[in-house]
Amino acid sequence: MLLHLVTSSSPITPARPSTQRRPCVSAAAVAVTVRCAASSSSTPSSSASEAAAAGQQVAKVHSYGTVDYERRAPLRWGTLYRRIAVGHGGRPVGRTLGAWDEGERRLDKWELCRIAKELRKFRRFNLALQVYDWMTERRDRFPLSSSDMAIQLDLIAKVRGVSHAEKYFEELPDPLKDKRTYGSLLNVYAQAMMKDKTEDTFEKMRKKGFASDTLPCNVLMNFYVDVGEPDEVSAIIDEMKERNVSFDVCTYNIWIKSCAAKQDADEMERVFSQMIADESVIANWTTYTTLASMYIKLGNSEKAEECLKGAEKRTTGRDKKCFHYLITLYSHLGKKEEVYRIWNWYKATFPTIHNLGYQEVLSALVRIGDIEGAELLYEEWASKSSSFDPKTMNILLAWYAREGLITKAEQIVNQFVEKGGNPKPNTWEILATAYLKDNKISEALSCMEKATAVKSASKWKPRPTNVESLLASFKEKNDTEGADRLVSVLTSRGCAEDEEYKSLINTYAFAGT
Repeated sequence: MLLHLVTSSSPITPARPSTQRRPCVSAAAVAVTVRCAASSSSTPSSSASEAAAAGQQVAKVHSYGTVDYERRAPLRWGTLYRRIAVGHGGRPVGRTLGAWDEGERRLDKWELCRIAKELRKFRRFNLALQVYDWMTERRDRFPLSSSDMAIQLDLIAKVRGVSHAEKYFEELPDPLKDKRTYGSLLNVYAQAMMKDKTEDTFEKMRKKGFASDTLPCNVLMNFYVDVGEPDEVSAIIDEMKERNVSFDVCTYNIWIKSCAAKQDADEMERVFSQMIADESVIANWTTYTTLASMYIKLGNSEKAEECLKGAEKRTTGRDKKCFHYLITLYSHLGKKEEVYRIWNWYKATFPTIHNLGYQEVLSALVRIGDIEGAELLYEEWASKSSSFDPKTMNILLAWYAREGLITKAEQIVNQFVEKGGNPKPNTWEILATAYLKDNKISEALSCMEKATAVKSASKWKPRPTNVESLLASFKEKNDTEGADRLVSVLTSRGCAEDEEYKSLINTYAFAGT
């Protein structure tokens, strides 16, 4: 059938609602939360009895192996979460949990899992892992399920690396090596772009009967799109049909994404048409932003904007990511007014805008050339923010560097430091790039040394182009001291044995170096 999307005069129409439609289940969704709310049509006289009945139902179905809701003291996980998130007194998470457990109130598993979930939501993976480690050390109090271990495995990979996650999985008892922990390991390999191990793990899951669910198929399809092999998605789709594995909204979104990666608009529209006809799913905002991205690449601004309007209709106040995508995509269309409209909607929806929100709209304003607006927004962020994330500043700094505005670049870095911000290695290298463009070699080298001195777990290495510019200048001026200082920077960042950097050093070697 013809898509409404294809005909520019026809608006995109939502799929027919159905009570049987299935939402997408993410890899991290390992526990089900049951929500009970009083109906808006309830009368005052019946609300109390209905609330009591609802509370009894929650107690029956929502237990984490500790105590049920009605027997638990009022939850105060938010206070403890904030203590952990801000690094209460700089102490390790375990000490903070221990002090709370002994001095405030005895903790239960639900609260700890809720805190870890919130930390993961804001990508505080190290802190979330410490919460799980603390529970693991007290397994007699906090019995961990395979779902818990799947989350812990994912966190270990993010914080300590894939090899540690593999060791964790190998040491699990066989009964706990089920579809959840295998699925988590599959996701770890997929995110690390480890093709052989991703495919081998999926094959093991297939043999064990763990690949009969939608989720691992989605992970594998998404992996193929990410590694630039979107043609592989069709084979998985065919296998899912053959084995009667149901499709969810994520399946269709990844399938559409694979069509976009191949720049096959006809197939993309055919898949979208099939999705609309499938009464078990509802197209969500991700579907429409994916379509919009494709049309932007094809230069079809009219259809792209139509898709963005479709995404807006499916936006809820619970998901900030949709606002981020809308702001970014409207900026790619050069729609300044729409960027500000979505930004104002964003601010009206959420009482607190975190750094990432400011970063998205700053990038959008820079992209469309509204530097005055970007500078005003940056000032707003700097006046409100309590955590000075250098990534926010780097957006404007990079534009100043590209345009050769050294004075402004220096000012924004100095002001950031004066307010208590700690520049990251990338910040200093962006400033170094600006100095190099103005042939200020000494200042550029000093920035490289400052980048090296930053105490962090950053994997930063100097850009080869900047290294080459510095080495060429040192050779031209026969500056052995500068060359030696740069080599020290490279050595400290583990570049000395890298072939690309060694080649540059050999190319620009001169007497005395």
